[in-house]
Amino acid sequence: MKTSLGSLADLRRAFQRHCRALARTGYISQGSVQDRTARRGGGVGYQWTRKVAQKTVTVALTLEQFQKMKKAVTNQRKLRRQLREMETISRRIIFQSSPHQARRKNLSRTVLGLI
Repeated sequence: MKTSLGSLADLRRAFQRHCRALARTGYISQGSVQDRTARRGGGVGYQWTRKVAQKTVTVALTLEQFQKMKKAVTNQRKLRRQLREMETISRRIIFQSSPHQARRKNLSRTVLGLI
């Protein structure tokens, strides 16, 4: 969502769109999944890997679990992206709708976290 949102009403509509999208999010999970069925030498076919207390934990999965976990990991990544966009929109709404003291120098977009 890299479009230029100008008015307060546009920002609020964009925020509401994100809220509705969050409500449609399915199961979520951190980590990554790998399909290792094509490798030589046998071993685990499907794996789910994640960090727990700064240690890597790997779990063997069935095909059905792999497919569901793959979707959950994808949902988690989409969720994080949407939350970052919602944060930016929230800050823009807050700084546009709430008056703040006059400054000699305007705050940059980087300082406001809008970039």
